[in-house]
Amino acid sequence: MATLINKQFKLAARPVGLPKRSDWTYEENPVASPGAGELLVQVKYISLDPAMRGWMNAGKSYIEAVEIGAVMRAGTLGEVIASNHPDFAVGDFVSGAQGVQTYAISDGKGLFKVDPKLAPLPKYLNALGMPGMTGYFGLLDVGQPKAGETVLVSAASGAVGQVVGQIARIKGCRVIGIAGGAEKCAYAVQELGYDACIDYKKGPLFDGLAEHCPKGVDVFFDNVGGDILDAVLTRIRMKARIVICGAISQYNATEAIQGPKNYLSLLVNRARMEGIVVFDWAPRYGEAVTAIAQWMAAGKLKSKEDIVEGIETFPETLLKLFSGENFGKLILKV
Repeated sequence: MATLINKQFKLAARPVGLPKRSDWTYEENPVASPGAGELLVQVKYISLDPAMRGWMNAGKSYIEAVEIGAVMRAGTLGEVIASNHPDFAVGDFVSGAQGVQTYAISDGKGLFKVDPKLAPLPKYLNALGMPGMTGYFGLLDVGQPKAGETVLVSAASGAVGQVVGQIARIKGCRVIGIAGGAEKCAYAVQELGYDACIDYKKGPLFDGLAEHCPKGVDVFFDNVGGDILDAVLTRIRMKARIVICGAISQYNATEAIQGPKNYLSLLVNRARMEGIVVFDWAPRYGEAVTAIAQWMAAGKLKSKEDIVEGIETFPETLLKLFSGENFGKLILKV
């Protein structure tokens, strides 16, 4: 059998501002055989997520930074092609965090089997993967929405936002989105079931919030931060809950990150702002997967992916996240 070649992107430098191709090293190396208790996975899909930008930075965070010279961390989905592990057989499909590469040897830790007969494979990196888990637990456990409340979601058509908006609708809430561009806003309303969506590129966000959230916001699920978070803070209601999932507007800043200027609104309204890191809910992932799969089977929840082919395109494809060019969950097809 011909020697398999592993294509890998390794972190070469800590980016300043937007990552550029020179911040990566592209390598092609022969694939080793799995040892005792190991398995070899052929990666089929790689998840591209805003959190990856934070993983490139040195310093304290909720997870260790990717080391210089290491394969870039990323969620993956692939097929087992060789196995010396008792729990994994050749032909199994597995999800894990095996990085930006075409093959990976694993001891099985952190790998989860998925069934391609139940859903197309990319769904396991979207609604049935980390974005779905993040949206499910972030909204229900941290946001704690009640039927009839107004839930506002930034990056409404993105990987996490689309799940949050649909679950909020299922739970009987009035759901308003914020997105960039008429196409994304139309998708949020017509396909995801949002009651309305504010196009922040079209006009002042304050005007959109006044129009669509006239009585204020009970739950704000924020994926963007910056000016959008500041604007929403002026519209929150008494006992509002703000879920800080991400701050993509700040990830490539070359100056100090801008915190909320209107934070005293939390005091005035006795509101709560809380961050979410999905790994904290790992023991309950099964609960979320079951619920989301049932909603999908019933036609109550949709999952949109933006799939780009070719691992060689990784440095440029990643940037789609920060330009807002992607439409749905960004995935690299190997």
